[in-house]
Amino acid sequence: MKVVYHKDFNQVYTSDPAAAAGRIEAIYTVLKDNVTLVESIPAGREDIEAVHTRSHIENVTRRGLYDIAALAAGGAVQAAKIGLSEPSFALIRPPGHHASADSSWGFCYFNNMAIAITALKREKMINRAFVLDIDLHFGDGTVNVLGDCGYVAICNPGSGNREDYLAEVTQKLPDKGIDLFGISAGFDYHEKDWGRLLTTDDYRIIGKLVRTASRKNNAGCFALLEGGYNHDVLGGNVFALLEGMEQG
Repeated sequence: MKVVYHKDFNQVYTSDPAAAAGRIEAIYTVLKDNVTLVESIPAGREDIEAVHTRSHIENVTRRGLYDIAALAAGGAVQAAKIGLSEPSFALIRPPGHHASADSSWGFCYFNNMAIAITALKREKMINRAFVLDIDLHFGDGTVNVLGDCGYVAICNPGSGNREDYLAEVTQKLPDKGIDLFGISAGFDYHEKDWGRLLTTDDYRIIGKLVRTASRKNNAGCFALLEGGYNHDVLGGNVFALLEGMEQG
C-alpha cells in the first residue's frame, strides 16, 4: 500500500498534551518496512481556499502553522487521488476533522478530509463521496464543511458496545452511488486508548468493510490519520486498518 508521509510531520507543532512527540514515529516504525512511502507535498492555496475562509487561513498563518497544516492537507489530497486506483493512507499531522470553514479546535487547523474530497470534486475526478469518521470525537469540522454540500454522506458511529459500533459501520456503508470512500482514521476508540471500546482486530474489520463497500461501488478508498494517543498500540492499530483495506 502507498502511504503518504513527510518527516516534518514528526515535529511538535502545539503545546497541547494530545499532540505529544512520538505519535508519527510510533506509526512510521511499524509501517516503514511494509508499505511504499510517498513524500507529501503541500496543498495548493486554491484547494485550501475552496474549504476555508481567508480570515481562517490568515489566522493559521499568524500562528506560524500554515506550512505544516498545508503539508498535511496536501498529503490528504495525494492519498485521495491514489485511492481512486488502489487503497492508500495519509500518515499526516496535524489532523483535521475539528477544522470548520472559519474556525478550528482540537489541534486541527485545516480540514484534511474536506480539502481532499473537495479538490477531487473540483477536478471532476469524483461525483459523490462517503466519509466514515471512526475517531472517538465527533468530526464536527467535516460536518460543517461537507454536511450540506449535497455530494458527501458522513457517518460518525456512536459508542455503545463494540458489537453495536461495528454493526452501525456495516449498516451505514452504501452499496451504490459512491465514487470515493474516505476514512477519518482516529484510533482513540481502542480498548487501550481513551475510548476503551475497540480491539486492534476491529480496525482490521473496519478496513475490510470499507474496502468491500468500495468494490461494490466500483469506487476508490483511502484513509487519513486523525486521533490516537497511546503510542504503544497506535502503530499496530494503524497497520491493522491498512491490512483490512488491502484484504477487503
